[in-house]
Amino acid sequence: MSRPALDLASARVLLANDDGIQAPGLRLLERIVRRLAREVWVVAPESEQSAASHSLTMRRPLYVRRVGRRRYAVDGTPTDCILLAVHQVMRRHPPDLILSGINRGGNLGEDATYSGTVAAAREGTMLGFPSVALSQVYDDGAGVSWETAERWTPEVLQKLAGASWPPAVLINVNFPATPAADVSGIEVTRHGRRKIGGSMVEGVDPRGERYFWIGGGRREDRGREGSDLEAVHRGAVSVSPLALELTHEPTVAALRAAFS
Repeated sequence: MSRPALDLASARVLLANDDGIQAPGLRLLERIVRRLAREVWVVAPESEQSAASHSLTMRRPLYVRRVGRRRYAVDGTPTDCILLAVHQVMRRHPPDLILSGINRGGNLGEDATYSGTVAAAREGTMLGFPSVALSQVYDDGAGVSWETAERWTPEVLQKLAGASWPPAVLINVNFPATPAADVSGIEVTRHGRRKIGGSMVEGVDPRGERYFWIGGGRREDRGREGSDLEAVHRGAVSVSPLALELTHEPTVAALRAAFS
């Protein structure tokens, strides 16, 4: 079963991210969605929560600070933000759509496992709401091409609103590090292969303690045809449906046979 199409013009939309309430990508997404939807709410972390993944704050209280009309900051993770938005801030009038981003940097391949941006969309999906993560790829040492996301986000959202997808699926969107006018189009892609953590710096702190600092280096496969990585590095906007279901059915059958 798939969700019905959404009337974006009459929708109530919740925005979140992992870059923090003051992030330029969130501000950009807010401006874009205000032109497309009836009502926009923002519930985002007080500070940057990049690579927070799907972490949840359970060992201390959370505080919500109102920072503007329908804008709230939470001293927690992106997952905390979605939970507080749905169960507290918007409990009387829940959202019709949840958008997370626009992240500063791509969320491609295995980035989706670590990403707080994707986790916010995953949490929204788990709570039963259609949810989309959006990220703007950029090259290290270069500026972020926010104009690309600004140009292509409305088209992506309008097409997604008119489409339908299963309730247990979230949508992961990545905009290429390409000038807006040079983008080749929008492509539906598969989850690629891109593993962070390949670089690490070792040092000694001022107290003489040895430390290790995980770098941003990645091992990635840009040549895998039909993948998010291949499409984005070719200059296309990547739209990837990601499933909540983690069970590998063929292995279930094999293990049942092994344990019988």
